[in-house]
Amino acid sequence: MNVDVLLYDGFDELDGIGPYEVFDYAIDYAAEEDGGGVDETGRVRYVTLEERETVTASHGTRVGVDGVLPAPGDADAPDLLVVPGGGWNARDETASAWAEANRGAIPAALADHHEAGTRIASVCTGSMLLAESGVTDGRRAVTHAGAVDELRESGANVVDARVVDDGDLLTAGGVTSGLDLALYVVELEFGEEMADRVATVIEYERRYEVAGRE
Repeated sequence: MNVDVLLYDGFDELDGIGPYEVFDYAIDYAAEEDGGGVDETGRVRYVTLEERETVTASHGTRVGVDGVLPAPGDADAPDLLVVPGGGWNARDETASAWAEANRGAIPAALADHHEAGTRIASVCTGSMLLAESGVTDGRRAVTHAGAVDELRESGANVVDARVVDDGDLLTAGGVTSGLDLALYVVELEFGEEMADRVATVIEYERRYEVAGRE
C-alpha cells in the first residue's frame, strides 16, 4: 500500500503526522511478517504539489517533504492520498486549508486524482478541500464539528460518525480522528491484528465510530 500525505503551509500537525505514523508502523510490521523489504510492502511519504524542502504547519512545526505528488496514473501514484486540514475555521488567508481552497490548486489536483480512481482520505477540515473540489458532492462524509454546516451546504451528505467510509472516499472528523481513520484503513488492508498491534505501540485506545460502506 503506497500512501501519500499531501501537505501545505498551515496544515494541522496531528492531522498529517498522526496517520503518517500509523501507516509507517503498519508497513514496517507487514514487511517484517512477510520477510520481504519495506519497498515491496509499500511506503508512506509527505508530498506537496510543487517541489520544496519543507512545509510549515499550523503550530509552527517545519516538516521535511519527500517529493511531489505524482500525477494521476503515474507509476508511483499513491493507492491512498491523505488530505489533512488546518486553519479552516480561523479563515487564515495565508497558510491554511481555507487559503488553499481559495487558491484552487489543491482542490483541482484532488478532483483529478478522484476522477482517475485514487482512493482519498481526509482528516478534519481536509474534507473542505474535497468539498471545494466537488469530490464530496452527494457523498457521505464528515468533518470537524466547526465546519459541518459548511460541508452540508456544499452538497455532501453529512454523517454523524468519527470516520465515514464511502468506498473510494474516506473522511474523518476532528483532529485525533485521523488516528482512527488510519487504523481503520490498516485493518482493511492488513487485518485487525495488525491494526491492534499498531494501536498498542502508539498507546492509543481505538474508537470505533465508523460509518461503513452502504
